[in-house]
Amino acid sequence: MVDPLLTDLYEFTMAAALVAEGRAETPATFSLYVRNLPPNRGYLVAAGLHEAVRFLRAWRFDDEAIARLAETAPFDPAFLDWLRRVHFTGRVRAVPEGRIVFASEPLLEIDAPFGEAQLLETALLFLLTFPTAVATKAARCREAAAGRTLVDFGLRRAHGGEAGMMAARGAAIAGYAATSNVAAAARYGFPASGTMAHSFLTALAGNDPAGELGAFRAFAEQYRGDPVLLVDTWDTAGGIDNAIVVAKELEAGKLGNGGRRLAGIRLDSGDVAALARLARKRLDAAGLPDVAIFASGGLDEFEIARLLAAGAPIDGFGVGTNFATSADAPTLETVYKLVAVDGRPMAKHSAGKATLPGAKQVWRRPGFGGDVLGLADEPCPAPGAEPLLEDVDVDGRHDDAEATAAARRRFEADWSSLPLEYRDITNPRRYAVAVSERLKALSDNAPGPG
Repeated sequence: MVDPLLTDLYEFTMAAALVAEGRAETPATFSLYVRNLPPNRGYLVAAGLHEAVRFLRAWRFDDEAIARLAETAPFDPAFLDWLRRVHFTGRVRAVPEGRIVFASEPLLEIDAPFGEAQLLETALLFLLTFPTAVATKAARCREAAAGRTLVDFGLRRAHGGEAGMMAARGAAIAGYAATSNVAAAARYGFPASGTMAHSFLTALAGNDPAGELGAFRAFAEQYRGDPVLLVDTWDTAGGIDNAIVVAKELEAGKLGNGGRRLAGIRLDSGDVAALARLARKRLDAAGLPDVAIFASGGLDEFEIARLLAAGAPIDGFGVGTNFATSADAPTLETVYKLVAVDGRPMAKHSAGKATLPGAKQVWRRPGFGGDVLGLADEPCPAPGAEPLLEDVDVDGRHDDAEATAAARRRFEADWSSLPLEYRDITNPRRYAVAVSERLKALSDNAPGPG
């Protein structure tokens, strides 16, 4: 559901003033972009547009919403009557989801009547900010994993169910193998994956380490696929040995319906690097080189990189809290700025927060050879350069799974082409985004917002 009151009060007070001044229907252009990248970020992964379009398509003020607004703050009845007629009538140009973008490059631009566009500010900011932040975090974890399997474990620590869905979708866009979030798996066409919890083992074993093998057997007996066993509830070395017993019994068809194998073991605590080396040695010695070692517990791109640098023979990672909250950079400096009114370019000149006037386009030279930020009606500035902002069909219906898959394809194409120095997780090179000469000249002469 779309709640049209899910915005800041000042959006309504400004819109009311525009209505009273007779300027609510004046054409306006707003640009949404990230002013500066967070520390350690060399790029961003555009995300959130799919849900933003869904919001725009359904955005209305019915009688119930207007009654709630009137109870919250006093507004002129003429403004409330105007709200009853409001819906999105404008044009959207945006960077498609999954594309790599950089600071100052518009993620989205809106051309719409002034009052309408003003009311949309807060919603569009939150609909694009967190999805872009968490999709970028997902890409960084994938960078650190260096080809190893990644699974989203973030739902239980996400800042609410909606944030958990956004995180899972960001993981899907960035090329994760699966998610533990069943709703996200069903909605986005993303494989579901999971192992087992310590509580299951302690309950079935009666909190007695000697009962761990029986608990493993019970789980493997009932699990319909190839199980992954959590081996660190008591003594991890003993847990590894018990998992090997179950692996052999699965091979021999002694558990369940047969025809299955132990897919892996999971390490969730302790010295994971040392335990992974021990596990690999024992699994290989038992003739089980195909049983994977999966790690979880407080992981992010930095910890994954540390484990692999230490030589840990880990085949996959479950990333949860630090990924799903983008813990080291939980938000982005996104802004939504007026850049034109009634055909006149506008710019803000505040120190440290100046804006560039006019509707824009971002041109990318082949092979990430530098971007050019120019005006929307400027010609291509370099041979082979590609425009990033595209017209969006707000009235079109796009299946969630199809939209996610398309975003993932765009991400794979961009990310695989992005030079490694910009992908570095600790000290990325700053990517060059030039401002066109025409935009520079306009900026020098543009008035501030009227």
